[in-house]
Amino acid sequence: MIFDIIRQQVETLRRPLAAVVLSTVPRRSSSSLLLLHWHGFAAEERPRPPPETSVERSVAPLPSSALQLNQHWTLLEELDREMLDAAWRLGAWNLVREEHRGCGVVGAQTQEAVACRQAFGDNPFAPDEEDHLVAEAPDRRALRDAAARVGYVRWIFRPVADGLWHAAGEDDSLSPDGRRAPPCPVAPRPSVGTRVSRSSYQLGRVDRIVLL
Repeated sequence: MIFDIIRQQVETLRRPLAAVVLSTVPRRSSSSLLLLHWHGFAAEERPRPPPETSVERSVAPLPSSALQLNQHWTLLEELDREMLDAAWRLGAWNLVREEHRGCGVVGAQTQEAVACRQAFGDNPFAPDEEDHLVAEAPDRRALRDAAARVGYVRWIFRPVADGLWHAAGEDDSLSPDGRRAPPCPVAPRPSVGTRVSRSSYQLGRVDRIVLL
């Protein structure tokens, strides 16, 4: 499902992907937020303030795509499997899963609140602005607020296929177009459930001796 959504978005926008992020609250069947971060710039036109009548042109980073996924799941490993499939097929070197505590608890640091806002699509420095997103996620802010209370889980990978990272390193598991054929041979892991944890699934490999 997640792989198909990413593929549809790439075919529609025809821009290189920089990163794919999925965030959810660790409660079964909670909605998830899929963030697709694009590489590139878009032209903007803004009218000059009166009495000027001309238009000011500038460029800005392409807004990220924010998509709400409403799917039934019982264990976080089910979302692991979806993200592993997408990361594998799109040639990512690894997939990282992070489990975070709620940033609204006593003793939480400022950077925890910033990370939580970013995981759910906020611009933490201008939380009321939406210019950085093209969103189809009606419950995005409710998910963010729930994450601040009870914690959240975030997955992230950087695709080679349809992405920026084709020349970033050597990976002998990739086809020439930066992809891998399914199925993904890496199995999901149980969630840790601690206050903060980080798990990295290794997907890429180097079989050759690389001479420096």
